[in-house]
Amino acid sequence: MEPKIGIVICGFTGDRQFVTNPYIQSVRYSHGLPIVLPLVRSDRVLAQYVELCDGFLFCGGGDITPLLFGEEPKNGNGKTCITVDLFQIRLMKRILSSGKPVFAICRGMQVLNVACGGTIWQDMSLIPGRVLDHMQQSASRGEVSHRIRTERGTLLREYAGTCLYVNSFHHQAVNAPGKEVAVSARAQDGTIEAIELKGHPFAVGVQWHPECMYRRSPEMRNLFHEFIFHSLITGGKSGHTTS
Repeated sequence: MEPKIGIVICGFTGDRQFVTNPYIQSVRYSHGLPIVLPLVRSDRVLAQYVELCDGFLFCGGGDITPLLFGEEPKNGNGKTCITVDLFQIRLMKRILSSGKPVFAICRGMQVLNVACGGTIWQDMSLIPGRVLDHMQQSASRGEVSHRIRTERGTLLREYAGTCLYVNSFHHQAVNAPGKEVAVSARAQDGTIEAIELKGHPFAVGVQWHPECMYRRSPEMRNLFHEFIFHSLITGGKSGHTTS
């Protein structure tokens, strides 16, 4: 049976909640059953989400409200929605407690870090030193932008290799990693490009968009396949929390 993958909504467009199609397609092509999880203000429903799904995909989206990681807004901070932030962070904490697999992309990676007590650079311009342009202007979101290097002993290196060419569509980045969060890849300028949660079967965050590179990159396909595989073997066996 295909594992049920909860795809957490990206955010709102007017009065509509949305998930962009490449996330759904990447889960489906990797032999997962995609289930879109809308925003709700109910702890009971969040617990049911965690019970229902075998794995969870957190997608890209807007910026996180700085107060949620202990900072005041700074120059460069973009549009935020605290309702989406609180929903995703609360859901993330429940999923991590359950031990079920989670794959967190772009904003999703930042949600993972904040849920673990970490912080975010509100804009790349605030990072000391010379920083690459991490907001590419290519004709296709599937084109590569820069290189990253993975860290030894990480799941990311095991699944995707030592050096990767990735796309890049972000103006924020992980600053201080949260509790039990390990850095698993960096760009050439030192920017954190991927994180993992120590001791968790599969809690991986990446700053780029592998769903947009799925068709042309075997490494990105392998990341999704490993996520789906772990959801199949781990998701149904994990314990559940309702607190």
